[in-house]
Amino acid sequence: MLRFLKSVLKSILVTLISFLIIVLILIGIGVSSSMEEVEKIKENTILEISLSEKIIDRTSEFDFDFSSLNNESSSLGLDDILKSIDKAKHDDNIKGIYLNIDMVNASMATLEEIRDKLKEFKDSTDKFILSYSEIYSQKAIYISSVSDKIYIHPEGFLEFKGISYEGMFFKEALEKLEVEPQIIRQGKFKSAVEPFMLDKMSDSNREQIQRFISSIWEDVKLGVSDGRNLSDEELNNIAENFLVQSALDAVDYKLADALQYQDQVDDSLRKKLNIESDAKIEKISLKEYANVPVSKKKKFSKDKIAVIFAQGAINSGEGDNENIGSETTSKTIRKARKDKKIKAIVLRVNSPGGSALASETILREMELAKEVKPVVVSMGDVAASGGYYIACKADTIVANPTTITGSIGVFGVLMNLEKMMKNKLGITTDRVKTNQFADLASPTRALNESERAIIQNQVELIYDKFITHVAEGRNMTKEEVDSIGQGRVWTGKDAIDLGLVDVLGGMEDAITIAADMAKLESYRITKLPIEKNPVEKIIEDLGGQLRSSIIKNELGKTYTYYQKVNELMNMEKIQMRMPHQFEIY
Repeated sequence: MLRFLKSVLKSILVTLISFLIIVLILIGIGVSSSMEEVEKIKENTILEISLSEKIIDRTSEFDFDFSSLNNESSSLGLDDILKSIDKAKHDDNIKGIYLNIDMVNASMATLEEIRDKLKEFKDSTDKFILSYSEIYSQKAIYISSVSDKIYIHPEGFLEFKGISYEGMFFKEALEKLEVEPQIIRQGKFKSAVEPFMLDKMSDSNREQIQRFISSIWEDVKLGVSDGRNLSDEELNNIAENFLVQSALDAVDYKLADALQYQDQVDDSLRKKLNIESDAKIEKISLKEYANVPVSKKKKFSKDKIAVIFAQGAINSGEGDNENIGSETTSKTIRKARKDKKIKAIVLRVNSPGGSALASETILREMELAKEVKPVVVSMGDVAASGGYYIACKADTIVANPTTITGSIGVFGVLMNLEKMMKNKLGITTDRVKTNQFADLASPTRALNESERAIIQNQVELIYDKFITHVAEGRNMTKEEVDSIGQGRVWTGKDAIDLGLVDVLGGMEDAITIAADMAKLESYRITKLPIEKNPVEKIIEDLGGQLRSSIIKNELGKTYTYYQKVNELMNMEKIQMRMPHQFEIY
């Protein structure tokens, strides 16, 4: 009886503490929101942009970020960044933009959209853009090249050396552990499985990687060439011979304008603002400026365009901000289709793919939506394999030049752990079954020929379904799709020539196209899926995000590998997934 009372009291105490935590958090959010919200900014203000925080397509409007508990960087929403730069263009109080960046936490396609918006700001106003950093990464100099002036610390460094890819291969490690990867794939370029079966890249894989990193490098050079008035030959010479080895070299080779310390940069900013040498420089950050209301409100329109965000790996069930759930995404598309006020749909895809079954579920809703209203796809950093699958039947597909797409192929991986368990751990298994294939895909034994043939047939059927969908959506023959498929990865720039993409551009271009197709002169944007209210989100985050933040804090840079292993453990049997995850520096 005493133990029962203790248990009840403990439950009550835990509930009360949890409730108190939620109340305190809500109060904190209220205070924080009221502090961050700026009703009106001062005259002669500079919009300061730093891109060191992770940039994702969409951030939560009700965002209590547990990453702050572990001193992690929070996230910026690409949609808010673009909106803020556009707002600054028309804001008389904003006199210019100060790019204070070094290491940029975003992929190339995302940076292209931001750079294009900055160039639009520069070309359509008489306002200035000035950049300063102690260290310019390759991405930083790409986006800074749009500036009127680029300043660098006298002892700083600027990186301009080209792009490389490095992959890890686990074949020998698996052999030492006596783990046998059993691989079934369709498509010679579907190299997601190569790390398990080879100790280096295959020739076909090397060919496709060389192709798409060269395409991305050409786009980087094009941006820097345009901004710095340097020829392609000059930039190639700088990179090939590693000519920039100091800040002074950066100035000598015209990648920067001058060597300056921070106080000198401040003086330069004061001159731009036409204020006294000791006057305070009024600055506002992107996050703060996002909360500044638009001075000229648009005329209210009942017509809406739905922008549906599909971000992360594709899995069955419910999704979240980091994963696409077939149930969540298909339900969202269905609601947008049935909503008479929504006149067009833009699906923003940022996904390397995932479950074949989940991808098919989402595509079905895309087909149904297309029958009743315009459907446009905007591709972000990556929309490959399953990410391309869900996009292929849209009326129009829009991608950035450096978007990674294609990867039309299918694979399955089963790990045979029999020898490892027996020889390393002393564990053996035995089985009883009612039918021949009752234990198909057991991880404790190898596949036999009949079983391998069954799985191979499933993979081939899914691949055939994949190329059939693409052929129908892109008005091509299956043979044409197969010739550019086979799991091969393309950049958006290559994909448009192959017919896999219609238009080069970003999210805003996709929205404009959707509006034109729906014949809308005025409209509102509604972002979907609808977010959970703050209390629901906090309760959910107390479990998932807090746990994730603790793990991130403990694992540090190795957290990425933990994520990949966790994904592998939770994968469904047959996958449509991009063969590589890589970062460009």
